[in-house]
Amino acid sequence: MYEVFADMHVHIGRSENGKPIKITAARSLNFANIAKECAERKGINIVGIIDCASPYVIEDIENFLKTGDAFELKDGGIIYKNKVCILLGSEVETSEKGRNGKSGSAHNVCFFPFLKDIKAFSKEMSTHIKNITLSTQRSNLSGYDLIDIVEKYNGILIPAHIFTPHKSYYGNCTDRLKSIFKEKYDKIFAVELGLSSDTFLADTISELENKTFVTNSDAHSLPKIAREYNKMQVEDISFKEVVKALKREDGRKVLANYGLDPKLGKYHRTYCDNCNCSIETKEPVEICPKCGSDKVTFGVFDRIELIKDKKESKSPAHRPPYIYQIPLNFIPGLGNKTIEKLLNHFDTEMNILHKLSKDDIESLVGEKIANNIVKARSGKMQVQSGGGGVYGKVK
Repeated sequence: MYEVFADMHVHIGRSENGKPIKITAARSLNFANIAKECAERKGINIVGIIDCASPYVIEDIENFLKTGDAFELKDGGIIYKNKVCILLGSEVETSEKGRNGKSGSAHNVCFFPFLKDIKAFSKEMSTHIKNITLSTQRSNLSGYDLIDIVEKYNGILIPAHIFTPHKSYYGNCTDRLKSIFKEKYDKIFAVELGLSSDTFLADTISELENKTFVTNSDAHSLPKIAREYNKMQVEDISFKEVVKALKREDGRKVLANYGLDPKLGKYHRTYCDNCNCSIETKEPVEICPKCGSDKVTFGVFDRIELIKDKKESKSPAHRPPYIYQIPLNFIPGLGNKTIEKLLNHFDTEMNILHKLSKDDIESLVGEKIANNIVKARSGKMQVQSGGGGVYGKVK
């Protein structure tokens, strides 16, 4: 057994020939560049690329496998330069019956062991989605129906960023996941927390006690890869081993969740869209106390306060620690040139955040920046809450 780092939610912005995939993501985010970034800069061992059901991306993957730098593993996944295992994923937006009779929508990340599986999944999903070439297009399926299609092609389904206000199960569809998945709820063995929540908040909901929590970046640019990630204990890097870790089987498991302080997330607190400010009241409110407007974006913290069914957060015995960690590009004083200098000297971001001493860092960039990095990676920097689609700030 050994320890690896995994980020299982990375988008593709454009195909190799420039076709749009995720409109809001950077053009430089293509399949090959993600693999290279994880291997050479980030130090991520397992990456889930979640736009692989697009026919344009499938074509890129087929060409990528012809280069000789990568091949499919017998236990699933694509290995790149013997450094990174790429999980072939698809983010699907489902249509749900939301609260109060309103329609809701939720994102799901689905992973498949082999290219043939995701090609077959893509073909079937093209009958449920208007434009299969684009990322995260809304389907006419509920999560209850989607999970059967995913399993038909040997895949797994993980509800994505489960608390965010616009596109998640708890955010705008339901108070309980079990009411969506019903008798299939046990087929969900992991959920993604999202940038605005953490283990402490999520473990106030009892139905999540037996689920594995994962923390992923939802990266829309190369530098954002691994702003949140997981440490896993596995025998090797493959689709099969990741599934075992998520199921906590045969000694495989998630050892730690590394993530932003939830206050740094874009949707941590309720936000008034009328007067452009966070509403940080003790009790959740749907009306802005400052201007009286009901045009508010409900925050993750406030949503959990409404739906939690435990008086206090208590984690089950299997739950790993959640470690607050601020990525390099969030840390005050670290511009792109300084980050580039650090990476050129110390190889990967994982080395800087996990292995180097303060003295090592200080010898290259000086005491002030070294202190900030050490504080950031140990969760000791003060943060100001985000909301309404605006990230929080590190003070």
